[in-house]
Amino acid sequence: MKKVPAKKGPAKKQSTNAGAATYDLRLYVAGDTQRSALAIANLKRICAEHLGSKYRIEVIDLVKNPALARGDQILALPTLVRRLPSPIRKIIGDLSNTERVLVGLDVKPRV
Repeated sequence: MKKVPAKKGPAKKQSTNAGAATYDLRLYVAGDTQRSALAIANLKRICAEHLGSKYRIEVIDLVKNPALARGDQILALPTLVRRLPSPIRKIIGDLSNTERVLVGLDVKPRV
């Protein structure tokens, strides 16, 4: 009898550090505003400084695609949604408080 290899699921992004989590982040914004730009810049800075290469950012503009707000139940903008690692976490605001963002992402424990 011929052995058939098991089907593999979709490829998952592997982290560069063994055992380290890869962060899948979605940032919901409203158009090309100063507050949206600030949230994007703050998120990129925080990720570069604290997550190394273990993250993926998807920016979703709800002015262009308002229906996408339903999936993650977005009520305020800007909102950052950490989809992975589980559980899902949400942080609302322009992400200017680095300590709050790190605690919200579970990168840094609460003091």
